[in-house]
Amino acid sequence: MVSTPAWGDAQVSALDDDEVGRIRNDFPVLGQEINGKPLVYLDSGATSQNPRSVLEAEQEFYEQRNSAVHRGAHHLAVEATDAFEDARSTVARFVGVEDDELIWTANATAGLNLLAYSFSNASVGSAGGEAGRFALKPGDEVLVTEMEHHANLIPWQELCRRTGASLKYIPLDDAGALRLEEAARLITPRTRILAFTHTSNVLGNINPVGVLVGMAREVGALVILDACQSAPHLPLDFKALDVDFAVFSGHKMLGPTGIGAVYGRSELLNAMPPFLTGGSMITTVTMEEAQYLPAPQRFEAGTQPISQAVALAAAANYLSETGMQRIARREAELGQRLVTGLSAIDGVRVLGPGPGEERTGLAAFDVAGVHAHDVGQYLDELGIAVRVGHHCAQPLHRRLGLSASTRASTYLYTTSDEVDLLVDAVARIRPYFGVAAPGATS
Repeated sequence: MVSTPAWGDAQVSALDDDEVGRIRNDFPVLGQEINGKPLVYLDSGATSQNPRSVLEAEQEFYEQRNSAVHRGAHHLAVEATDAFEDARSTVARFVGVEDDELIWTANATAGLNLLAYSFSNASVGSAGGEAGRFALKPGDEVLVTEMEHHANLIPWQELCRRTGASLKYIPLDDAGALRLEEAARLITPRTRILAFTHTSNVLGNINPVGVLVGMAREVGALVILDACQSAPHLPLDFKALDVDFAVFSGHKMLGPTGIGAVYGRSELLNAMPPFLTGGSMITTVTMEEAQYLPAPQRFEAGTQPISQAVALAAAANYLSETGMQRIARREAELGQRLVTGLSAIDGVRVLGPGPGEERTGLAAFDVAGVHAHDVGQYLDELGIAVRVGHHCAQPLHRRLGLSASTRASTYLYTTSDEVDLLVDAVARIRPYFGVAAPGATS
């Protein structure tokens, strides 16, 4: 049995197989066949599928309300603006924040770059005043972890390159867990920013946000949370987590591509200099200077992702109505089913927490003697869709002694039988490729 997760109400039950079966009827793509086999979609960690309500919400916007927002007085423009801002309210409520604390971006990567470049603008003194709190200089430090997705690593590398600050990272132990004793040593008065993932897209672990936030608070560092792999799968309240900023993407939580969001404390957002500038984010413009709107508009220059925001709100409603705690418990069970089944196969190494340890419904693994791309191709022939490669986490793979892995990731529409089909298929891979069992001699 999977242990009770550390979050949530212990009285809330997981989704059962019958409910999942009904949920699957809402996802048209899941009814197809691949290579004559029913599609087994185990790549939701990369991109989730969309229920009809999300598809219909975006289509209905284009059919009934398509217009620019915040810049027209005609009927369609008013309706479009209302739909756009209603969507912001819905998604803000989904993650426990105020409407003016949620900024629309193209995706989480764009959100992290927005933060890094805004801090960079503060560092060169373009904004002055309260923006100085975000300015970095030589001697300052930005701290990340060794498990970060490239999206939460490279922007900070570049920020440090531009400002002269130093980038450091919290290392991992051999099992892939954060070395918290090293975190305590590395977080010092020099630390200005602590940026880390809530749950790894490779390891499936759930990092101790409260512990890390507590360490950062002691030295006055800003905390930035990458919630790409938690917003779709765990009940979230960014206020309760006490982070200063957080990012997530729509396409991983049943929404469309082309939209993500940044959460930031209102007082911080309004002190930050903008990143992108142009129309829709100004109050007054002369030939010599411009004055900017308060957040969130000051960070939403140009034409906004309007239909995508409406569709993302429909996705948030779908998840809320299903129940995020029930989804999380279901995926915790599927994660245990994955790690237990895969760990029992000779020659298969599962990355991250082992059986019985807390993890999300995701498992990356290595099949000894068979390259991850060959594993993925073999599974695809059986209609099983997984992710292969380094999953935009090369330093993490390097730390674990690998160049690539295969990742299976579940969601609220994944059945127990699909997990079992994957495990059975992986058990046949080494014999198929003629790879000897570990320790065998010729």
